[in-house]
Amino acid sequence: MKKDTMTALIIRNVRLYGEGDAVDVLVHDGRIDNIADHGTLTTLPTECEEYDGRGNVLLPGFVDIHVHLREPGREDTETIASGSAAAAIGGFTAVYTMPNTNPVIDNNNLAEMVWSKGQEIGLCDVYPVGSITVGLQGKELSEMGLMNKGKAQVRWFSDDGKCVNNPLVMRRALEYAAGLGATIAQHAEEDRLTEGAIAHEGPMAAKLGMKGWPRAAEESIVARDILLARDAHAHIHVCHASTKGTVELLKWAHEQGVNITAEVTPHHLLLNDSVLPTYNGVYRVNPPLREESDNEALQQALIDGVIDCVATDHAPHGSEETCCEFAKAANGMLGLETSLAIMAQVMVESGRMTWRDIARVMSERPAKLVGLADHGRPLEVGEPANLTVIDPDAGWCVHGEELASIASNTPYEGMEFRARPVLTVLRGRVTARDGEAAL
Repeated sequence: MKKDTMTALIIRNVRLYGEGDAVDVLVHDGRIDNIADHGTLTTLPTECEEYDGRGNVLLPGFVDIHVHLREPGREDTETIASGSAAAAIGGFTAVYTMPNTNPVIDNNNLAEMVWSKGQEIGLCDVYPVGSITVGLQGKELSEMGLMNKGKAQVRWFSDDGKCVNNPLVMRRALEYAAGLGATIAQHAEEDRLTEGAIAHEGPMAAKLGMKGWPRAAEESIVARDILLARDAHAHIHVCHASTKGTVELLKWAHEQGVNITAEVTPHHLLLNDSVLPTYNGVYRVNPPLREESDNEALQQALIDGVIDCVATDHAPHGSEETCCEFAKAANGMLGLETSLAIMAQVMVESGRMTWRDIARVMSERPAKLVGLADHGRPLEVGEPANLTVIDPDAGWCVHGEELASIASNTPYEGMEFRARPVLTVLRGRVTARDGEAAL
């Protein structure tokens, strides 16, 4: 349950964005009150909690614009409470939970329920994503206006898990969203090209006898939606971009002045179809793991800003849904607690990104996309104290059963990583410390 905000907190011996000399950061009444050279802040407020940062990296708290918390309907795999705990441990201070629940979040009552429950739990800000169409059926627009004007102030709409394939419905959704100042986030999949497909269409799938999922299934919808968004003067967002062709389409759209943004998942940056010979259902995901050339194109697009941000697509499933033959496995994998570790390994430890770049793609840019005024802010005096401390050399091994999520379907079981969040702070209150949520 939500606790009262800690009056004061001092985080000692941290490096802002991993740069320069160590400093001490004083947090008071939910904001950064002072930043001073390490060891020089000696006069502190009464009842001030202290944390020794041990020379680690201080970043703005992360924002994930694409998670699945499964509530309502599949509380056996995740709840808002367990998902919030996983988010806090992963360094996140705000997450956006997708509407493909049971029932679907296609009305204001459900949107407000999700928002209120997240606030009551208080481990991170949980924002509901409203569905584009009623029941995710792709036919009739949902209560977008009511959800937008309600207590949850929904600004992000998606039928994620399903594509809005009807171009007229998609056009109307874009036009309506533009009038609300909202965004349509599309799950780009031409399902007539993916019927029965279970893996990326390429040499590996052919070798294993798996029906292939072509890149064109994603890219054809991205191309269509670029044109629709152009004409509607709307903001279109591409969920979980997975192909080098999508990257080229994004570049072209930017050149044309189309208001388009995109996200990439950690698993599409790190993993590829080389894992398919294991036939392990935990590797089945939508869109599928592609080829190494796609990994490289997506990584470079993130560096260049062609792809705006990282989003986990955190998707818990029960063991019975993944411990089965690959063709019958459910799409999706856990991501909240491993996202930073993967980004550090793939992008920072390789020298391709700095910690300041990580702040850009995991905090600042996603917060700006969804219009969050108090997340993804600079590490400066007077700013909201939504923070995370990263230990670049924590050294840890992933075990699904030890993660905060109810489900344990991680594709990184037994893998060792170096970096890990060790402290998360939401509006001045510690929500996670050393791998444990502050429940």
